[in-house]
Amino acid sequence: MKLTFWGATRQVSGSMFLLEFDDEYRVLIDCGTDLERDFNEEKPKPEYGIFPFDPSLINLIILTHAHIDHSGQIPNLFKEGFEGQVLCTKATMDLGEILLLDSASLNQRKFKAIHDSKKRSKKRKDVDSRELYLERQVKDALENFVPIPFDQRFKFKDDGYLTFIPAGHLLGAAHVYLEIWENGEKKTFCFSGDIGRKNYPLLLDPQPIPQVDYLITETTYGDRHHISENKPEELLAEIIQRACIDIPGRLIIPSFSVGRTQAMLYTLNKLYTEKGFTPIKVFTDSPLAKASTRIYEKSAKLMNKAARDFRDENESLFDFENLVYLESNQASKAVSNHSEPCIIISASGMVTGGRIEHHIQANISNPYATILMVGYASEGTLGWKLLNGERKELTINGEKLPVNATIEKIDVFSGHGDLDDLIDFVKSQDKVKTKKIFLVHGELNTMQNFKNTLAAIDYNQVEIPNKGETYEM
Repeated sequence: MKLTFWGATRQVSGSMFLLEFDDEYRVLIDCGTDLERDFNEEKPKPEYGIFPFDPSLINLIILTHAHIDHSGQIPNLFKEGFEGQVLCTKATMDLGEILLLDSASLNQRKFKAIHDSKKRSKKRKDVDSRELYLERQVKDALENFVPIPFDQRFKFKDDGYLTFIPAGHLLGAAHVYLEIWENGEKKTFCFSGDIGRKNYPLLLDPQPIPQVDYLITETTYGDRHHISENKPEELLAEIIQRACIDIPGRLIIPSFSVGRTQAMLYTLNKLYTEKGFTPIKVFTDSPLAKASTRIYEKSAKLMNKAARDFRDENESLFDFENLVYLESNQASKAVSNHSEPCIIISASGMVTGGRIEHHIQANISNPYATILMVGYASEGTLGWKLLNGERKELTINGEKLPVNATIEKIDVFSGHGDLDDLIDFVKSQDKVKTKKIFLVHGELNTMQNFKNTLAAIDYNQVEIPNKGETYEM
């Protein structure tokens, strides 16, 4: 049996792990988009289309959760010859549908931009468009998604069983627990997916996993702790007070449309419903956020007890006075002229394209505006620059702008567990019985620090794989 690491190696995005059995059965755990690779970057051309392996030889995909850095290449795998099924939870299937269709819509615009640029300049170097799938490829892929309930042992091959264990992090997100028999010997694996945090708005806490031989774990926050100690509604109330009430200002919140936006809307609803907070106009500027909020609303049975109780008492998790969903680009741009104090929640969380760029560009020089960063941003993104103190001048869409807006940051809405959560996850495993721990989905220095942290508590069987590296099990 062999395990090859084809993504999320020494970086945060692009999860893709290939497990090959002695009988030539092949399982791909996650098939994500590398969000840290610039679209125009010159990329090597693998032997098999855009993949470093033959997609037609893959028998099965197991998907931990719907985020694009875990699911975004699935339509391309089908396009390149994969004919198997995609196993995931029902909520992951529902969220995956709207996320992949949203990616296809973005790809359609990229195709148009490529076509227009070629018409303008015949000398322009061709841009590789092989990864740009469209709606038809997404729908073809979705026909092969098969939902599996949490905690149900599912036989996916004669000598292999899968169990999805709740991971927190996102609605439907799962740890993947595999039991494999090979030559009469049982071998067990856990692929963590993204590990959630305890007491997160809406979601269940990450559930414990059984003892395994091989643990593949994410390390996004493997070198730091979450700094926000107060409850989400307390922190958000303090910021709204400073940004919109003490002064008649505008609060801009870059937020991922799926997961984080729902946590924020639920928190605002609690503020307005339970705390008597003055309802300020809230603009949710993302059609994707609206669609994912509907999925969250109908999936309340998967949420924690506090969320279920709130829904029973108030009929809705997310609807409240003065909440407005912006549908069109025209409506989105018009909000920049809204004269009263307001809150604008818009994608993307890292400020890498999307409507949020317009809102940041329109407000970065406004001393009455506050920009609130609420989660992780990859190095080099505009979100990263805002988080890391580039506060005098920023270039946005080629325009140099002075930074007069107030920049604040909290991490109480981050869906990733921090260092303590990751240590607890690993400590569920016996130091002797666990044969190997592989660190993925984190920046290299973070992984190295986490490896040292584990060594200090006598977990010494830890590897940091390189991309394309294969391990015999």
